[in-house]
Amino acid sequence: MNEELLKLLSKPTASVPDVGRIVYGLSRNASYDAASRGDIPTIQIGKLKKVPTAMLRARLGLEAVA
Repeated sequence: MNEELLKLLSKPTASVPDVGRIVYGLSRNASYDAASRGDIPTIQIGKLKKVPTAMLRARLGLEAVA
């Protein structure tokens, strides 16, 4: 696992574009499209979409969500 991915997963949440770029190799627009389809798990806080890294780790098979 590279350093950028480890740093991303060490925080409680991450931005949709960062997750799309680092984890899936997607552009900003493709990242938001994937989040809209549910391919990238998100939570919404007002108009802001964030990716809970615990859900992302579970989806990637790195650890289970407690």
